[in-house]
Amino acid sequence: MSMQPSGAKSEIVWPSVITVISAAILIGAEVFGAAFAGGWALAILFGLSDTGAHILQAVLFGLGVVIMAGFIRAAQRIEPFWKRG
Repeated sequence: MSMQPSGAKSEIVWPSVITVISAAILIGAEVFGAAFAGGWALAILFGLSDTGAHILQAVLFGLGVVIMAGFIRAAQRIEPFWKRG
């Protein structure tokens, strides 16, 4: 499914795109930083090996990807990327 509306001529709404990308960069840094730090802290708490810590960090990183995808999809509904001409 295309994000661009069909039929009418449309153009990109750059202020909305830049706003969403900027917010995604900021929130992504926090989410992925928390995933790596949380994985490291939980691995120490539960006495996991380095491999276990890396696996836990990868799982939390995957959860972060899901969170970021949901954020961007919700942001596109609030800040539309396309405007019909």
